[in-house]
Amino acid sequence: MPRPHPLSSLTHTLFTGPFRAVKHADFRRFLTGQGISLVGTWMQSIAQGWLVLELTRSAFAVGLTATLSTLPILLFTLYGGVVADRVDKRKFIMLLQCVMMLEAAALAVLTLTGHVTVEWIWALALIFGLATAFEVPARQAYIVELVPPEDLVSAAAVNSTTYNLARVVGPAIAGLVVAFAGTGAAFAINAVSYLAVLVGLSRITAIYTPREKSPRPSVFTGIQFIRSRPILSALSLLMVLLTVLSASFIPIMAVYAREVLHVGARGFGALTSAVGVGAVAGAVMIGGVGSRFPRPRAAMIGSLVLGVAVIGLALSRAVTLSLVLLCFAGAAMATQGIATATSLQLAAPNELRGRVMAVYSFVVLGLAPFGAFQAGWVAEHFGAAWSIGLSGTIALIGTAYLGKQLWHGKEEAC
Repeated sequence: MPRPHPLSSLTHTLFTGPFRAVKHADFRRFLTGQGISLVGTWMQSIAQGWLVLELTRSAFAVGLTATLSTLPILLFTLYGGVVADRVDKRKFIMLLQCVMMLEAAALAVLTLTGHVTVEWIWALALIFGLATAFEVPARQAYIVELVPPEDLVSAAAVNSTTYNLARVVGPAIAGLVVAFAGTGAAFAINAVSYLAVLVGLSRITAIYTPREKSPRPSVFTGIQFIRSRPILSALSLLMVLLTVLSASFIPIMAVYAREVLHVGARGFGALTSAVGVGAVAGAVMIGGVGSRFPRPRAAMIGSLVLGVAVIGLALSRAVTLSLVLLCFAGAAMATQGIATATSLQLAAPNELRGRVMAVYSFVVLGLAPFGAFQAGWVAEHFGAAWSIGLSGTIALIGTAYLGKQLWHGKEEAC
């Protein structure tokens, strides 16, 4: 009997194990469009940070740009969860993706015509953030409608893998595009990429079934649900540490690249891509483990590894070492994020899932302005290395404080 080809064996293992959610056609349509669009989004993120740094030469301005793009999420995401529980999520996501496409197109036109200013960038960042505040909780809750419950962990892992592959490909392309064609071209490519997600969503066949609406939907219902479950509460607090502290090196990566490692746009793109490479590995790993390892423990281990990697990044002055540390950081962030998100998705009842995932979005994205602001302020006054090192140290202490509860807590409580 002939032996199967190693590549065929690997493919079979992946698509019956960590990537088994891909067998569902609607999820594939959703995933393909999202993947293409996310490449464009990462291109814009890299180009925008570089453009702001060129216009202002200010680390604080770079951090403020990231803050403004996420400030509306802080203000409106919880309400976005209420809306997500009451509308056709597919059509709602398509509407918001159109808004994001117009924002990217406006930024491209302003840059290519030479009329861009940092004030225009900040205004458009606010518009993008407002659309994101409603789109993310709807998208997080919508994934559950595309796969059966037993494949939800796989779907979360595949979704994270796609996101982080885009984080690898997007910055790499952005570095080349910015170097040879300028930031305006990167913004234009992002605008076009939104067509892919619109086409993918339009081809989904799952039929929307309206649910009975509660008379008084509350923006705080999701918070109350999480607080009533100690493990979910601890996992959410752990994500607060990630967003505000240990992952706050991301908004000031351009400053770290230029001031600490002394590399240009291509080096900046490579550093950001390294985070994505590690995150893909982390997503595949936790997708393969599935439910065989308790998710609270996986999240805690991810947080510990992330804290150590970030402290090492602050001490590094070598590009190669920084790339390795960023790979570990990316793997740790993916592990922690997937473990937390799937715990919340599986624990939440259908009628509350939008509001519960809105809390997750609020923590991951809505609190990011505080992380970007504090990182930018510390970097402006003491340097990027100090900013990264202090954040990692405090996050590591916080993880140690929550660690006992997460390690010994029963997953059934989730």
